[in-house]
Amino acid sequence: MREATVEEQVFWILSHVQGGSADVWKENVMEELESGEIEYETVEELLMTLRKEFGGGEEELVKVVELRKLEQEGRTVEEFVQEFKRGMNGEIRRKLMEVDNPPASIEQWYRKATALDRNWRESRREEERMREKKKAVGGAPKQEQRQSLP
Repeated sequence: MREATVEEQVFWILSHVQGGSADVWKENVMEELESGEIEYETVEELLMTLRKEFGGGEEELVKVVELRKLEQEGRTVEEFVQEFKRGMNGEIRRKLMEVDNPPASIEQWYRKATALDRNWRESRREEERMREKKKAVGGAPKQEQRQSLP
């Protein structure tokens, strides 16, 4: 398995930058990258830029970088997939294991986990937009229970 280039890693990380002003910032950065206005020599440069721009959230970014560095090395594919699954959000992992046809390959785990994660995040953004819309109209939002991941 070939190692991902810095450019591929940067775009992968940017694909997970979501919500509010982060969406606008991400789009601007992606346009600048594609036009050649900026270039990151290392993934750490991007992470430093993210920290300066938004502060906090380092824990999730560190996990993303660690996941990108995950390699099979001398392990069997089964051991490798198990480590990938252990590093995943527990709720996503549970949902994937409870489906009728659970993922069998690392690629299936990645695709299905990514889809669940994106759907959950989009749902949360939509709920937030609805709460903000209610506030703007003057209706006080009802006390809602915190929803767990997916």
